[in-house]
Amino acid sequence: MNAPRDTTRKQLKLGVAGLGRAFTIMLPTFVADCRVELVAAADPNDAARERFASEFGAETYASVADLCRNPDVEVVYIATPHELHAEHAVLAAQSGKHLLIEKPLAISIDECRRIDDSVRKAGVAAVVGHSHSFDRPIRYTRELIASGRFGRIRMITAMNYTDFLYRPRRPAELDTRQGGGVVFSQAAHHVDIVRLLADSPAKSVRAALGAWDRDRPTEGAYSALLQFENGAYASMSYSGYGHFDSDELCGWVGELGQRKESNMHGSTRRALAKLSDLSVEADFKAARNYGGAQYVDAKQTKPPVANEHFGMVVVSCEHADLRPLPSGIMVYTDDGAHLESLGAPAVPRGAVIDELYEAIVLGRAAVHDVRWATATLEVCVGMLRSGREQREITLVHQQLD
Repeated sequence: MNAPRDTTRKQLKLGVAGLGRAFTIMLPTFVADCRVELVAAADPNDAARERFASEFGAETYASVADLCRNPDVEVVYIATPHELHAEHAVLAAQSGKHLLIEKPLAISIDECRRIDDSVRKAGVAAVVGHSHSFDRPIRYTRELIASGRFGRIRMITAMNYTDFLYRPRRPAELDTRQGGGVVFSQAAHHVDIVRLLADSPAKSVRAALGAWDRDRPTEGAYSALLQFENGAYASMSYSGYGHFDSDELCGWVGELGQRKESNMHGSTRRALAKLSDLSVEADFKAARNYGGAQYVDAKQTKPPVANEHFGMVVVSCEHADLRPLPSGIMVYTDDGAHLESLGAPAVPRGAVIDELYEAIVLGRAAVHDVRWATATLEVCVGMLRSGREQREITLVHQQLD
């Protein structure tokens, strides 16, 4: 059941563009947050539309264009495939709708500029997320750094090992040209996190890429060094090849804050090996998506036991190292180590709605706006270019003022 509605507060009437995996992860947030009302959705899949109409008593459409014509829709949540973000964001902005856009904002800087121009001309608000820089431990770590208690920030180390590449994928998700691979999908999280923590424009990036499975011909791993104007630097390493699982370093709490069984190691690779080809794989993924025969209702899943996370992060300041965890922040100083505890959120990913609500209703500038997301994408595109050209790439779209 939906959470009780607080009628003293404005409700954002939200239309969903794309009822795939991203939507299913955000759905518990939309259901639990009294500031959001789901009023419409667009998706080419008949079964997904039928389920949404039945579950929310809402209008559904086969096209995003039709969704944007609905006068009841105030905010459009862009959760379509990466390669369609720019087209759909521009369409929604031109229709006078505020925007919540899944990361990455787009797959090229030119597309980001088109979105920025459309948002500015229409005078609408735009927030780009979810990314893991919204996670409460990351935001609280940033507050600790800003307090000055631990001196200046010097270095950030970020590492994540997952099974990303062996989860069921559509063909486009394995094609870098269409926004596939771990750089567009996962480095967007890493880069957002380290940029928020460093609180300084980035200057350059140098990266190495791993594409080691001919049957899944896109980047499955990366390592990158990001230099900031304040003298700090960040190293980011990611592997999606499904061997080591860095959730082991987070007390077997998964990325979404749920308790995770350690004996599930390698299960995605084994399941994928049973599928004959990419067309079967795409059908298998569709069956598990919203409205599919194997879809698990988000309201039937267990609530998170801790905060979301994106692997291991350590921030080195002059007088301390800070390590955000699902349960809080470990602080390591000359006097010893202690945990500053943070409980599980009442509403998962509620910080995304906080920022969206404040931008639309209160007129506050969003942190994760289009220019912020453009700067993040520039780093991701720079990583791809650096890996191909084997050189450091200078960044030019990092100033947000």
